[in-house]
Amino acid sequence: MNTWVPVTLAVGRVKYFSKHHGEVNSSAFSPDGQTLLTASDDGCVYGWETDSGKLLWRLRGHTGPVKFCRFSPDGRLFASTSSDRTIHVWDVARAKCLQVLKGHQRSVETVSFSPDSRQLASGGWDKRVILWDVQSGQMLHLLLGHRDSVQSSDFSPNAHCLATGSWDSTVHIWDLRARTPGASHHKLEGHSGNVSCLCYSPSGLLASGSWDKTICIWKPQTRSLLAQLKGHITWVKSITFSPDELWLVSAGHSHLVKVWSCSTGKCIGTLKGLQDVAHTCAFTPDGKLLVSGAADQSVRARC
Repeated sequence: MNTWVPVTLAVGRVKYFSKHHGEVNSSAFSPDGQTLLTASDDGCVYGWETDSGKLLWRLRGHTGPVKFCRFSPDGRLFASTSSDRTIHVWDVARAKCLQVLKGHQRSVETVSFSPDSRQLASGGWDKRVILWDVQSGQMLHLLLGHRDSVQSSDFSPNAHCLATGSWDSTVHIWDLRARTPGASHHKLEGHSGNVSCLCYSPSGLLASGSWDKTICIWKPQTRSLLAQLKGHITWVKSITFSPDELWLVSAGHSHLVKVWSCSTGKCIGTLKGLQDVAHTCAFTPDGKLLVSGAADQSVRARC
């Protein structure tokens, strides 16, 4: 893996965002770190001022639980997915829905923006991965190959590839440079359970978390498994790299959030204090704040 020297993790005050009326399924920071986005089972998408914790908006539009949310890299848009089988694309400045993307046959579990913010990828219970044009809302490609629900997705930093994780226990890497991306992909196999989450690091490493209670770190270009992190006592719900790639943070289906050293692969800390299951974790762009959503309908911000 990487060769950075491990540093000490300092946990300061804990901030609560607790106006949700259902479980918190996902959270994301805006590129400038000023806004926190949360998705809830109550069918709404919430926007919060990061520093003050002030609720900026509570957006309705989905007709089912909101499963996932993510900002575009340019900070102008965000997208949300739902069990209502749709993806909503929202304008940040106006807090207004611009597009409702329809094409999935079952719940949509994941969405991700390309690095240039011009394309979206989505996946869900119908085993489909769909690439969309953000501006027009048109479907660009239908990617078939997973044998079970697609739960996670992320574009590589150079936008050449899309990674998707599935309950078929595999990670697929789709080559977006090919004329037909659906016909040009390979599988990463190493998990013995459903792949529930994945993310790229800034340098292009890929981490995947699974129901087998482990996290795999991959070098996708060579299809190499670099490390397998063990320590969770339940399945891994969410993972994220710190922006400087010093740490990998993981939330299990438990009350615990673990922090791992990317240089050693060792767990260097466990964050406690949740009253219920941790659902999601995310860093601000400057790496100073971690959020863990929980089934007790609150979000904790740790400075």
